[in-house]
This record gives sequence, C-alpha cells and structure tokens, in this order.
Amino acid sequence: MQHTATEGHAKRSASRVGLAAMPVRAAIFAVAAGPVAAAERQLLVQAAVLMLFVVVPVIVLTPWVAWRFRRRNRRSAYRPGWDFSRTLEVLIWGVPALLVAFLAVRVWTQSRALDPYRAIDAGQASAAAPLDVQVVGLDWKWLFIYPDQHIATLNTLVLPVGRAVHLHLTSDTVMESLLVPRLAGQIYAMPGMITQLWLRADRPGDFVGENTQYNGSGFAHQKFVVHAVDAGDFSRWVGKVRADGDVLDARRYRELARRGVPAAPERFGQVDADLFGRIVAKYHASAQLRASTMASRATGRTNDAH
Repeated sequence: MQHTATEGHAKRSASRVGLAAMPVRAAIFAVAAGPVAAAERQLLVQAAVLMLFVVVPVIVLTPWVAWRFRRRNRRSAYRPGWDFSRTLEVLIWGVPALLVAFLAVRVWTQSRALDPYRAIDAGQASAAAPLDVQVVGLDWKWLFIYPDQHIATLNTLVLPVGRAVHLHLTSDTVMESLLVPRLAGQIYAMPGMITQLWLRADRPGDFVGENTQYNGSGFAHQKFVVHAVDAGDFSRWVGKVRADGDVLDARRYRELARRGVPAAPERFGQVDADLFGRIVAKYHASAQLRASTMASRATGRTNDAH
C-alpha cells in the first residue's frame, strides 16, 4: 500500500511539472543511480563481507563447541589443566584486530573521498558545467531554487542525467536533514548556515528524497521526488516552467514559509535573485541585533553602577 501511494504521488508530481510519469523505485541506496550512492553501497558491502569473517565462525562454532564438549561425550579428551593455546589466541584476537584495522583505514579514506563538499566529475555523459541548486528546508516542505535558470520548484527536484549537481542548503526553520538514498548521502540544513552536497544521476528515473531529522507533526510527509531526465527534456522543462510558472517574490515566499504540508508540488517561473541570500542573512541580522541589545544593556548597567 505504501509503495502504491508513493508511485501515485510521483506520477502526479511528474504531470504537474510537465514530465512523463515514471514509477518511483525503492528508496534504498542498494540500487544506486549515481556515483556517490554506488560508492556508499560498495563500502557497506565490503564492511559487511569482512565482518562475516568474524560473525560466521562464532555462529557456527558456538553450538559445535557446546556439543563437542558436552558432559556426556566420553570420547572427548578431558584436560582439566589446560589453560592456554597460542593458536587460538592468534585466531581469536589477531584476525578481528586485522579486520578492524583494515576497516578503519578503508572507512576513513572513503569518508574523505565521499566528502559532500568535494566536487564530483561531470561524467562522460555531459561536459556541461555543474548545475547549481539552492535548497531551503521549510516546515514541512522543500524549496528548490535554480539561480542560473531563474526558476524554482516546491517538493520537486528535476535534474539532467549525467550532469554534476551542486546543492547549497539552508533552513528557514529548525535544523533539517536532506537525503536522496539512491543518489547521495545525508546532509544537514541549518538556519543561518549554508551546507553543500554534490550528486549526479547516471540514469533516468524518479527517486524519493526526504527529511530525516524530526521537526514536528508534518515530518513524515516532508518528502519530494527527484526527476532525472536527459538534457533535452531538462531544457524543455525549464522553458515550460518559465512560461507557465508563478512568481516567487517576498510575499509569496512568506506564504510558503508557513507551517504546513503542501497539497501538491508547485513551480515558479520568476524568482527574486537574492531570495536565498536573504533567507540566510536574516538570521545573522537577528543575531547582530540581539548582541547589540545585550551590549547596550550591559553598558547601561555599568553606567548605573557608577
């Protein structure tokens, strides 16, 4: 039932942005659709396989030892004075220690390679410059601004296949966490700050994205669909949004920023050029005002004391 509902939402989203409807596949990175998710899957599989070298012998040998050395087994040697075996000590401690050391190095090197701030290659399928997208986390929705295309979407992210995508994220509410399992890892979005995430879709399709940081009653509904399309379809989609989309100005943004789950995705053909910057800057302005107020109060108390 859940899978059917998700597919229906994806089809409605695709039709509203002028794209062909495609079923949304399972939101797991085990079926990776981009290089970042593929690398994360490879690391997880490697770690799981290596840990099996410790887990499987324990699972197999525990019942065997209990049966082999049971009290009624008269064929087993009785050695009450035995207390040490160098071979067993090496196997019990040496093998896990080597595996832990190898995993530590592997995870550390891969974590650096998968730094969300590190740019990824454009890929052989595209020589175009990375696509910049500004992401704003709201209650309980996601706003995606395309600064170079001067358009924006709500709860829908459309990307060209084979082209590197550079996300700049912030929040205009509490801290949130964006995750598209089949394309990239998780990254936080925080008010007054800008975080980054690089990703690339290597195949067409629709992929589920969501907020993984609890932020109130609408948390479970804060999902969106990523549409990965070829370059031609992306250009046509941009043109359609510019022609048919609404205007996203300061007044319209205040309406979007109100708490609530949108009934349907939206698109905007005109966007204030400095909207993202103002969203980030307003928290710094508030902090400066509070600091100035506190300093004024402290100065006033000092003068009163004198």
